[in-house]
Amino acid sequence: MIGNYLFDLIVIGTGTAGSAVASKCRSEGLTVAIIDEIPFGGTCAIRGCEPKKILLEAAKTIDSVQRHKDKGIVNVDETHIKWHDLIRFKRTFTDPVPKEKEQSYVNNGIVPFHGRARFVGTDLIKIENDSGNTTLRGKHIVIATGAKPADLDIHGSENVITSDQFMELNKDQLPDSIVFIGGGYISFEFAHIAARCGIKKITILHRGRQPLGHFDPDLVNQLVKKSRDIGINVLLEKKVERVDRQEASLVDSENSNGIKLIVYYSCNTNPNSNGESSLTEPTISKVEADMVIHGAGRVPNIKGLDLVSGNVEHTTRGIKVNRYLQSISNPIVYASGDSVDNDGAPLTPVASYDGNIVANNILNGNNMESNYKGLPSVVFTIPTLASVGLIEKEAREQGLKFRVNYKDTSKWYSSRRIGETHSGFKILIEEETDKILGAHLLGSHSEEVINIFSIAIRLGLTAKDLNNPILYAYPTNSSNVIYMLQPQ
Repeated sequence: MIGNYLFDLIVIGTGTAGSAVASKCRSEGLTVAIIDEIPFGGTCAIRGCEPKKILLEAAKTIDSVQRHKDKGIVNVDETHIKWHDLIRFKRTFTDPVPKEKEQSYVNNGIVPFHGRARFVGTDLIKIENDSGNTTLRGKHIVIATGAKPADLDIHGSENVITSDQFMELNKDQLPDSIVFIGGGYISFEFAHIAARCGIKKITILHRGRQPLGHFDPDLVNQLVKKSRDIGINVLLEKKVERVDRQEASLVDSENSNGIKLIVYYSCNTNPNSNGESSLTEPTISKVEADMVIHGAGRVPNIKGLDLVSGNVEHTTRGIKVNRYLQSISNPIVYASGDSVDNDGAPLTPVASYDGNIVANNILNGNNMESNYKGLPSVVFTIPTLASVGLIEKEAREQGLKFRVNYKDTSKWYSSRRIGETHSGFKILIEEETDKILGAHLLGSHSEEVINIFSIAIRLGLTAKDLNNPILYAYPTNSSNVIYMLQPQ
């Protein structure tokens, strides 16, 4: 389709946020076009949370079997993951998505376009593809292009693959050794999957003192210990300098493709006599690996949109918007999901939530504001780490007065019965109001239990409101909430 077209709404991006805006606006009679330069469906459905959970469930099965060794389960050592078959199963979910998504657009009267979109005016979008160029004019334009891996800016970055590529590896077996660059949720989640796949050597290199920086440090420390216990070498204050590619024979190592990767990293801190870190000249160390994976964070995928031509103000964190998710510099432009520079997190519920707010504000005028209070976040390791609300440092910086309920729960029945050796919680309760300020959980089913605290924070419920036995089936992980709210 080549030419010039006018639409009530142009949506750039076919993920959760973009699809939510397009569908709602089309249902109200607007003419809608939607554009993507990669297969339709977005990160979550094809490359992110949904397929990751498929791999995670297989890893959890292996982990559960291993934890029940000597507890009545036999032939534990014979149970393993056949990677090729697992990826084939994953593809039964992901492969149909682009075609089904595009067909759903067509069925609903949304006009799909394939190609690279960029602004050529405040209300003009040019689409570039192999068939030529198409220009669309929009009464409203929504940017919902999601996020992409941040540039590593290191020599040899071409030797590093992304988590997307890891999930597409079509091999009978994974390599013997993997290095993850960065200590965020991507590295920890995939390292935990890799460990349960039997990979012999797994290393996480993180440049800071504390990985998973937006989570409670005490529970993160427990998760790091768990990670190390299952064979993941977590190295902190290590900055990756370069990644070299060598023939395996040169480093006396065999690899299925005859290649070895050498990751060089610096450490610019050493403990002094008091056990504290002090700045010294960086020392260079190295670790060998068959594969190196990018886990050093993601950034808004807006670089190629030529936002300057669209008069769309932005930062490295995304599109600058007002409380209605409207561009502060171009009023016909809105943004949602990972493309936005605001208080939202790069999570699928936020993308869906943002999409509905944007659609409402386009249809009805700006009458709905974004509000991310009570937004939970989860690291899908084994066990899971979940968080909602404030961590201790944030609460103290705000001058709040609160009590802290903190406990290692590895001896609790809910952990012992499944052989989980690392679990715990930390709950922050405001002294004057008895309201939940923050909740942080590590353990089995934490990703489910955290939703109770999320609702409490969102609705302003108190600890007393939640501390009622008849609210919970017993014995369940949710029923542990009662004990979490009691003084420790």
